[in-house]
Amino acid sequence: MIAVVGSNNVDLVLTVDHFTQPGETQKCLSYERFPGGKGANQAVACKKLTAEVYFLTCVGNDGNGEFSFETLTRAGLRDGLVRVELPNGFAMIEVTRDGQNRIIIFPGANAAMNVKLVQDHLYELLKADILLLQNEIPFEVNLETARKFKEKGKLVIFDPAPAIGITDEIYEYVDIITPNESEAHQLTGKFGESAARELLKKGCGNVLLKMGDKGCYFTGKLGTFRVDAFKVDAVDSTAAGDVFNAAFAVWFEKSRDVQRSLVFATAAAAISVTRLGAQSSIPAFEEVVKFLNEREFEGFDR
Repeated sequence: MIAVVGSNNVDLVLTVDHFTQPGETQKCLSYERFPGGKGANQAVACKKLTAEVYFLTCVGNDGNGEFSFETLTRAGLRDGLVRVELPNGFAMIEVTRDGQNRIIIFPGANAAMNVKLVQDHLYELLKADILLLQNEIPFEVNLETARKFKEKGKLVIFDPAPAIGITDEIYEYVDIITPNESEAHQLTGKFGESAARELLKKGCGNVLLKMGDKGCYFTGKLGTFRVDAFKVDAVDSTAAGDVFNAAFAVWFEKSRDVQRSLVFATAAAAISVTRLGAQSSIPAFEEVVKFLNEREFEGFDR
């Protein structure tokens, strides 16, 4: 089983010709509402990719909260949904014609996540072998949850996004940290492999650097690997990193094979960027296998 502790949001997506400049007003080409949030994206992706999942999150008391609750329930994620008396979190996302995105987040109910809620659900959470964390909930919750899982010998995967409010104290409890290039720079002041080496020095067991259309780089106690990105026609990269993390965790839970998990994750993320929205872009397990088989990658099945 995979445990996910994190955010859920409603994504309000504005498709535009180009990123709006300071002082500029432009008409959007389209507007859509999607379920999102890094925690929910990763939990739904794990579920859709056939994993058993326990997702702990705080859901708001407004219309967006109802939308999020209904979506997560339909996805089979009901047990860890905690209702709170706050508006639901949401994200305003500007997406350009070529699939680039810019995101503003309102935390809302996600800010109500606290250590006591984790303690209340810890028995169920610790049934999992792998923990997925992100940084859209209070950092002290991530720190305590990572510590509890590490004490039990579980695998902790931390996506430091957004890369703010993170202290070095968490690194000793993180088996795999998964920043993109910008986040790695924010955390270390360095770029690329230098940033990865710095995160290892800070105490992370392994670093998985997500580099978009340049693929990914993994280094640490489990070895060093590079995987190139698959070439696809990108439409919206909003949830690509979340799909990547979930798919990596799903295949790694099955196999404990880092390189094949990276390939599986890269394929899942590639499919996701060809579709609009966050959770609506997540591929099914069979789609990822078909994608890999068409490119002559063998051995990816149940």
